Amino acid sequence: MRANAADRDGLARIKDLLATAVQVYARDENPEIVWTGDLANETRLAQFREVVVTDVRDLTPHMRRIRLAGQDLGRFAKFGGMHIRMLFPTREVPDPLWPVLGGNGLPVWPADDRRPVARVYTIRALDVARGVIDVDFLIHPGESVGSAWAMQAAPGTKVGIMGSVGRPVRQAEWYVMGADETGLPAVARLLETLPAETKGVAFVEIANDGEKQVINNATGIELHWLTRNGVPAGEDKLLAEAVRSVAWSQSGSAFGWFAAEAAAAKIVREYWRDTLGLGRDQTLAAAYWRRGAAGLMAG
Repeated sequence: MRANAADRDGLARIKDLLATAVQVYARDENPEIVWTGDLANETRLAQFREVVVTDVRDLTPHMRRIRLAGQDLGRFAKFGGMHIRMLFPTREVPDPLWPVLGGNGLPVWPADDRRPVARVYTIRALDVARGVIDVDFLIHPGESVGSAWAMQAAPGTKVGIMGSVGRPVRQAEWYVMGADETGLPAVARLLETLPAETKGVAFVEIANDGEKQVINNATGIELHWLTRNGVPAGEDKLLAEAVRSVAWSQSGSAFGWFAAEAAAAKIVREYWRDTLGLGRDQTLAAAYWRRGAAGLMAG
């Protein structure tokens, strides 16, 4: 295979994509991957940065914004990904080692007793010139590595990040969006960054009115807050039904975006795919968490 790109970040990304594909699709053959040419002897992991907490503030009783500062963050504005993989220390591994680049072009992770725990979070805002990233954390009970870290994070706390990751949101003239608290940072970012002429409707499910937050909606997308009012997270079907009730736009380009608990995401995905006959190029319905289970995504 031959790969080329216009810059180091692009080349490192292509190497990662190709090597990942080889490992996935040729797993049984277990091939050795050897690179020659530019970056062949590179050991610095291009998608990794160590960052430090510079500010912590509560947006609502259960949503905390943490600002992270680091060097050379331009990569996280590339490739269309909205998320980062955060590498957390834990009580069991308080001083983890960070991954490095292996000769096959993929990350090499330390042994389990020094390995950080990875969880995916949305880049709420990124200022490359100032070298800062804002990440919003849902603070909640339970065995959540990210929530536990966010509750004790303070200026000076260090953490690792990798990215950007995630499937890009396609550009469209009209959107229907749906999210619970875990998908709220992504919806907020979209509403603040999509073109002003963008139309559509967005639903955000929150626990109660106290969890509403200020979003500088720069689009023509109508934002509606849905409150559970005592119903446990993941058990209310209000969000999925609201998204399913929207008549799909018949003029111009359209895109459906949904991020919430796995059961709700399944309802919406099946409706978009099976009932409306829409494909992956027109929809993205992601399970950001699953009731009763810890996972890679933000919940």
